[in-house]
Amino acid sequence: MTFPKQPAGGAGARLSAGGLTGAIVLLLTSLDAAAAEAARPEQIVLISFDGAHDNRLWQRSLKTGELTGAKFTYFLSCTFLISRDARKTYKAPGHSAGRSNVGFAPDRADVVERLGHIWAAHQEGHEIGSHGCGHFDGKDWSKDDWSAEFDQFDGVVSNAWAENEVQPPAGWSDFVASEIKGFRAPYLSTGTALHAALADHGLSYDASTVSDGPAFPDFTQPVARFALPMVPEGPNGRPIIAMDYNLFVRHSGAEEDPSKSEEFEMRALDAFRTAFEAEYSGKRRPLQLGFHFVEMNGGAYWRALERFALETCGRPEVACITYQEAMRRLQPQPSDQDS
Repeated sequence: MTFPKQPAGGAGARLSAGGLTGAIVLLLTSLDAAAAEAARPEQIVLISFDGAHDNRLWQRSLKTGELTGAKFTYFLSCTFLISRDARKTYKAPGHSAGRSNVGFAPDRADVVERLGHIWAAHQEGHEIGSHGCGHFDGKDWSKDDWSAEFDQFDGVVSNAWAENEVQPPAGWSDFVASEIKGFRAPYLSTGTALHAALADHGLSYDASTVSDGPAFPDFTQPVARFALPMVPEGPNGRPIIAMDYNLFVRHSGAEEDPSKSEEFEMRALDAFRTAFEAEYSGKRRPLQLGFHFVEMNGGAYWRALERFALETCGRPEVACITYQEAMRRLQPQPSDQDS
């Protein structure tokens, strides 16, 4: 059977033109969407731990990294690489020898186990940073005081294996000399003397400041500055520093209350999720979350962290990375500054 030929410009021609126009619109829409996606920055999440002492929590955090693909930053206090018997080898500025606000390792075996975790973390792509040594508030320290603390940190970490009568792994010296580039001050206590000492000591960034919500790092300073954000938390969404200790203080007055552990876990998790979603669907500023190697309120905040990392770090356009890696991705390049 044959069909009558359509006259030029008839319904068939109009249908063909309409189909072509629709295809072009669809293609352009797809290209626009792809371009917008390509232009959208990834959502960086920075998860860090202060102190880095309890060996059981070293194991737990490394397992969490393995399960989620997250890379963590551990801000180490160097007194945990000094056994109690050797504590007088450390002297903090303005304090007598052998003093530390966070104590020392109980014995050499504990130190050696911790050293093994530090080395494993480094090999697995996590970052080791400095938290100083004795966890003293250095707000009144001079530049020389801070420099003395940094020198002691370097010496303790460099010699920790030998001081505990164990041969260091190959590459340890290079790791200490070239891979420890970040610092977080105890109590987040900073000042001009600290910043001057950081620059003189060759450190690349400081992660001690606080910002009103997530913020991009400040690369205009000699040493880059990262800030823990204030995030909404609780029934009224009151801002709080995104750190487990601050949640602990708010939830229970810094007194252990394991009977409400599940409630505190959900409040923390909700706060992390809310802060993340606001950035993921918005400006995509890095989200920083800080923790300690202490299970406060029955482990509520560690459980919240693990759940958050498990559900978040594998999402599209999300990068749970170290501070040094964030610097590499975010720091303006000379070509960017010149353009």
